[in-house]
Amino acid sequence: MSSEAQEQIPVRGAARAAELRLRDASLDDLDALVRLEDASFDSDRLSRRSFRRFLQNDTDFLLVAEIETGVAGYILLLKHRGTRLARLYSICVDTAARGLGIAAALMRAGEDAVRERGCAYLRLEVRRDNEPAIQLYRKLGYRLFGTIPHYYEDDQEA
Repeated sequence: MSSEAQEQIPVRGAARAAELRLRDASLDDLDALVRLEDASFDSDRLSRRSFRRFLQNDTDFLLVAEIETGVAGYILLLKHRGTRLARLYSICVDTAARGLGIAAALMRAGEDAVRERGCAYLRLEVRRDNEPAIQLYRKLGYRLFGTIPHYYEDDQEA
């Protein structure tokens, strides 16, 4: 997905379908990304400084999902230099926008973005207690290949 490209996708909604726009994030999104991160996670949060660094790094992919109320989610993928491996570093959807299919749309767009840059593999870690994310990843064809003890700040396993 180029920085100019936007993909519009209808998403599920209780009362009406909303238009979802997926695009590359920019420095103009920094405040929204930090607000979303702080509202969504109790620990292991990305800082403003980290978001800025990821936005300025040409090997990382930070895509945002927008709905009519603004930025509703993001996906951050890292490409390992010299390999065909990418890593899903973080994905986040605003609590008010969950259940609309935004996470799945972000995953598909992220997969496309890293594939376009020559990646053949996408790896991710997920908290053992994050059942909604685990179900999404399984539905999208991901499989468990190992566990990492004491991975998260709160000592949770990945």
